[in-house]
Amino acid sequence: MGIVGSGPAGIYAADLLTKNETLAAEGLPVSIDILEKLPTPYGLVRYGVAPDHPRIKQIQGALHKILDKPGIRFLGNVEYGVDLKLEDLRRHYDAVIFATGSDRDRPLDIPGADLPGSHGAADFVFWYDSHPDVSSSWRVDGSSVAVIGAGNVAVDVARILAKNADDLLDTDITDNVHEGLRAKKITDVHVFARRGIAQAKFTPMELRELDKQPGVEVIVHPEDFELDDDSLAAIEESNQVKTNVKVLQNWAIRDPRGEERRLHLHFLHSPVAILGQDRVSGLRTERMEPAGGGRVRGTGEFVDHEVQAVYRAIGYLGSPAAGLPFDEEQGVVPNDGGRVLDLDEQPIPGVYATGWIKRGPVGLIGHTKGDALETVGNLVADRASFAPAPDPDPVSFLRLLEERHVPYTTWEGWQRLEAHEESLGEPHGRKRIKVRSRDEMVRIARGESG
Repeated sequence: MGIVGSGPAGIYAADLLTKNETLAAEGLPVSIDILEKLPTPYGLVRYGVAPDHPRIKQIQGALHKILDKPGIRFLGNVEYGVDLKLEDLRRHYDAVIFATGSDRDRPLDIPGADLPGSHGAADFVFWYDSHPDVSSSWRVDGSSVAVIGAGNVAVDVARILAKNADDLLDTDITDNVHEGLRAKKITDVHVFARRGIAQAKFTPMELRELDKQPGVEVIVHPEDFELDDDSLAAIEESNQVKTNVKVLQNWAIRDPRGEERRLHLHFLHSPVAILGQDRVSGLRTERMEPAGGGRVRGTGEFVDHEVQAVYRAIGYLGSPAAGLPFDEEQGVVPNDGGRVLDLDEQPIPGVYATGWIKRGPVGLIGHTKGDALETVGNLVADRASFAPAPDPDPVSFLRLLEERHVPYTTWEGWQRLEAHEESLGEPHGRKRIKVRSRDEMVRIARGESG
């Protein structure tokens, strides 16, 4: 089996395949290659989780145990669509699961969205997580900035923008990220949510963390707390919503603390234009009101906010996979229960999808387990319908990579790189410091001299 993508979705799918009782009962051995375009495993756990969230990053321990299993082979620095095509994978694997995730920002279709100073959250997250394929420099402009969105990514971005850079020195950030954040002059971060407090998508843990930063005061505006009957029902039906609303209400009525930096949470504000001539100078929002069923409608009242940068965190999109149909609007590969569908909406034999490329960027990391269970279940049920690989020899696949001069990395190479990163952090009392250069990561992982 081949799996494209080594984030949680792909790794969970591999784990389920090795544990599948049907395959075991039939005495069918399972050999899995996990192919990853980056030199390192773990996907967005490594490059999408904020550096000050070590608890979430601890999931790497569980993923490590899966990748360490016999029968699972990690091959990094192998880019599908560049180094390999679908026909290559089908030649070497009985079936292929695409678990390539969502790595692009959903566009914001309002005037001024393309002005300098208007950013996608994914770009900023990849920068502060030292993704090897983004620029090492990021200019954090302005004293007042806006973040658009009401999910965990928006909260992460707002927290990093408001945080004192030195408070990140116990994390795995690289020097360029620390220097970039240390140079910022931000005093006010404004987070704008289109809907009300009962519809916010962040988790209570993420919300509470906003108020635990030294020197940062969270400000919530009571006039944004309009609740209709459906919102009240949502509060009663969900403990998460109830907790979020309670936290926000408590923040709204407390006395100001007078901290040097402020993080403002605005609800029922829909962005309608990013203002500015040569670069961002403001954000215009329309005040909204509840319209039933969790929906909102515009009131015709507009508010201009003076900000020098705008970060949109309104959702991620997947990227097209070569040789497969793609739904550009949803940012997913069309599928039915993980079975990838062709243009006639018929399953493509032996080709599957799981994770965000299957269902979109919805839910937390843990939700990908159930998602992988469905995909793997359908793959196993279909096993008699697709032709076996003509050349399943694992050595033959490595020979193909070598013939194409692909400097692939391995699981042993990742462990070598991981040990190197830990050695970089040790003198500073840190668990690790990331290596951000792709070339350097590949060199270390492959045991090559500098």
